[in-house]
Amino acid sequence: QVQLVESGGGLVQAGGSLRLSCAASGRTFGSLAMGWFRQAPGKERDLVAAISWSGYTTHYAGSVKGRFTISRDNAKNTVYLQMNSLKPDDTAVYYCAAAPGLGVVTMVRGYDYWGQGTQVTVSS
Repeated sequence: QVQLVESGGGLVQAGGSLRLSCAASGRTFGSLAMGWFRQAPGKERDLVAAISWSGYTTHYAGSVKGRFTISRDNAKNTVYLQMNSLKPDDTAVYYCAAAPGLGVVTMVRGYDYWGQGTQVTVSS
């Protein structure tokens, strides 16, 4: 079992930045692929970014490429999402997720464990 706790969400103006953190416990963090997803009201949950167990391989949704950066610190059992140049369309609940395995996982159904979510609101 893996427990995930997100933090760092909030309200920010367009063009601003936020950094989300996700602390994991309950299983060897280094054996998990990690991902960040987001879900806006009335929409499906979509992948934002994913990272392999080592951190060397990453994947981004096209809408955030060049603005967001996913990273992880295996010594701290934490994965991060640095979000820059935020836009109102980035407004959503952001979820951290973990998948057993080593490579990048891009599908929602590939993840076994989910955090409770953190709200990100970008005002225009």
